[in-house]
Amino acid sequence: MSKSVSRLQRAKKVAQKVVHGNFMKTNIPAGMASPGPPLGPMLGQKNINIAQFCKDFNERTKDIKEGIPMPCRVTVRPDRSYELIITNPPSTYFLKQAAGASKGAANSGKEKAGEVSLKHIYEIALIKSKDPAQEMVPLEYICKQLVGTAKSVGIQVVPKMDKDQYAEFLLEREKQLEDRQKELEEKRQLKLLRTA
Repeated sequence: MSKSVSRLQRAKKVAQKVVHGNFMKTNIPAGMASPGPPLGPMLGQKNINIAQFCKDFNERTKDIKEGIPMPCRVTVRPDRSYELIITNPPSTYFLKQAAGASKGAANSGKEKAGEVSLKHIYEIALIKSKDPAQEMVPLEYICKQLVGTAKSVGIQVVPKMDKDQYAEFLLEREKQLEDRQKELEEKRQLKLLRTA
C-alpha cells in the first residue's frame, strides 16, 4: 500500500500543472478602466491585481481620446502577473465615425445608417493592418472585410461622396432615430400601464 502511495506522490511531482482559462479578451474604454463592474469581476476571476491593471491600462491609453473602445487581450501567468496587449479600436467604431453615424442600422438590409467612400475604407484598412492579428494579411483582403462589416452595420460604401447630399441624409437620419426613440418610449409606457 505504501509503495503505491509513494508512486502516486512522485507522479504528481513529475506531472506539470495545467492551467486552463489564462486568457481573456475584452473591450475597455480608453482611459476609463475602473475596478468596478464589469471589468473588476472579470479581472478578479483571473486573480489579477485589479488596481494595478487599471493603473497600467489607463497609463498606456492616456494619449487616446477617452471613451474609445480598445480591444484588449490579457494573458495571465501563474505568478499573477499579466501581459496586456491593446490593439486598435474595432472596425465598426471607425466605420461609424467615418460615416458620422452614432449607431448602426437596426435592419441593415433595409435601412441605411450612413455612407463611406472607398477612400475611407482604404484609410481604415491601413490602420487595421497594424493590428497583430492582421500583420500578414494583404491590404486588399482587409478592405473586403471592411466592406462586409460596413454592410452588416448598415453603412453603404460608395465610390465618391457628395457632401451636401450627405449632410441632408444625416439630418433625415437624426429625425428617423428621434421618431424611433419616441415609438419605443410609447411602447414602454403602454407596457407599464398594462402591468400596473
